[in-house]
Amino acid sequence: MRAVRLHAPGLDSLTVDEVDVPELRPGEALVRVHAAALTRDELDWPLDRLPAIPSYELSGVVESVAPDVSGVSAGDAVFALTPFDRDGVAAEFAAVPAAVLSKKPRTLAHVEAAALPLAGLSAWQGLLEHGRLEHGMRVLIHGATGGVGHLALQLARLQGADVIGTASSANGARGLVDRSAAPFEDSVSWSTSSSTPSAATCSPARAPSSVTAAASSPSPRRRTA
Repeated sequence: MRAVRLHAPGLDSLTVDEVDVPELRPGEALVRVHAAALTRDELDWPLDRLPAIPSYELSGVVESVAPDVSGVSAGDAVFALTPFDRDGVAAEFAAVPAAVLSKKPRTLAHVEAAALPLAGLSAWQGLLEHGRLEHGMRVLIHGATGGVGHLALQLARLQGADVIGTASSANGARGLVDRSAAPFEDSVSWSTSSSTPSAATCSPARAPSSVTAAASSPSPRRRTA
């Protein structure tokens, strides 16, 4: 099969090579990869890990499964964030632990689905697992129009939270702070006297029922193919 492999750090060291189709181990599924997403940091792997196949986000169709696998079967359209302790998935086929596979949303193309796992899980875990966001809370999302931020914004809205976002333009937030105009600390208030957050009367998040989601660090440049 064909696979993209990194032979030295840097974009220019990516080549398309012929390699063996991976053999299934217990608990794995063989996925025919339709799209894979790549982050910038994967191009800076140390030499002792190379050559290696990059990319850990995929969307594709299950080709076959190990005898002990249940829950997915041949022909299923799936997407996943795959483990980082092995070669990636920028190849025609990838052996993936079946436990990490999820059914691909029917309304998304493979390229769109492959771009979701890392950013989506970052947003989900930050808000719901670590932040314990609940209905009625107010949440401040930095970088609300970025890769993680725009997903965090939608998840917070679906959870029933009042959402304030820092960005240069609004994309679903009920309150917006233009971080290029003023520090958000001077702009955000967690007053409980109003049911609607106001981006005009703000101070830092001090209320016990508030969650701050930071998604403003530079997002990795990601490509899907």
